[in-house]
Amino acid sequence: MSRTLIVVGLSIVAIGLLWRWLARTGLGRLPGDIVIERENFRLYVPITTGILVSIVLSAILWLINR
Repeated sequence: MSRTLIVVGLSIVAIGLLWRWLARTGLGRLPGDIVIERENFRLYVPITTGILVSIVLSAILWLINR
């Protein structure tokens, strides 16, 4: 359990450091992400991005536990 928490924590730090470059790839503006913009209101629901991140993290954790 502690090993998993360390890996998750290091992954979050790495993503935080690489966020500027990850944003340039289009992650967060994929087809299927819902954006509703009004005058003083903006709603962003990243459905496709969430699914993609979930699949990648599941694959990484599966490989680590293997």
